[in-house]
Amino acid sequence: MKFAVVKTGGKQYLVRQGQRLKIEKLEAEEGATLSLDDVLIVVDGDSMMLGTPNVAGARVEAKVLKQARSRKVIVFKYRPKARSRVKRGHRQHFTEVEITKITN
Repeated sequence: MKFAVVKTGGKQYLVRQGQRLKIEKLEAEEGATLSLDDVLIVVDGDSMMLGTPNVAGARVEAKVLKQARSRKVIVFKYRPKARSRVKRGHRQHFTEVEITKITN
């Protein structure tokens, strides 16, 4: 079992080969191949390589499946006794990728 922990968009993700993942939006075309170089940990069976902060030479390759926006989230602020109501919606952009290769 080979997996890695990568950092992108200010978040950390535990990834395996063949896994589909929604990450923060990256500037890439659909069908393009991305290389994620901020690899924090690589585990391959019994061996583990821990980076300080990144593992030297490790790379995770991913294929971009689609660029999209998530479902709408309603943000509603209400202040009692002040007649103040604010209703807003938000749709976050994301990139859906499939992990194709983990190298160390």
